[in-house]
Amino acid sequence: MHLAALITALLACLGIVVVGTRFLLVPHRATTDFGVGADDVRALAATKGVRDITSGVVVLVVWAAAGPAAAGWALAAAALTAVGDAVVVRARGGALATALGVHGLTAAVLVAAGLVLALG
Repeated sequence: MHLAALITALLACLGIVVVGTRFLLVPHRATTDFGVGADDVRALAATKGVRDITSGVVVLVVWAAAGPAAAGWALAAAALTAVGDAVVVRARGGALATALGVHGLTAAVLVAAGLVLALG
């Protein structure tokens, strides 16, 4: 039973990576398949809000369940989100100051704090 749950979890994680990749490669189709219009800014902003809340909650759950070292690794991994956000900001014409000052700084803080926790 434990192995089946582990395999299911791994497949679900891979599935989420595939879904995210679709949003990057075919955004109009992925957004429509998600269930909202590609031009529905409110829906897309709400989706980002839910993603950000979930990202914080996941790290807190890892911390509660597995301790600060595991939470540190989760924080370091979560920095990928901030790096991706910086890339999106720049790719869509956003200011370099915002990309680096908001998203780049967030990534750096997550990695720094994460490594301090992970490496103890």
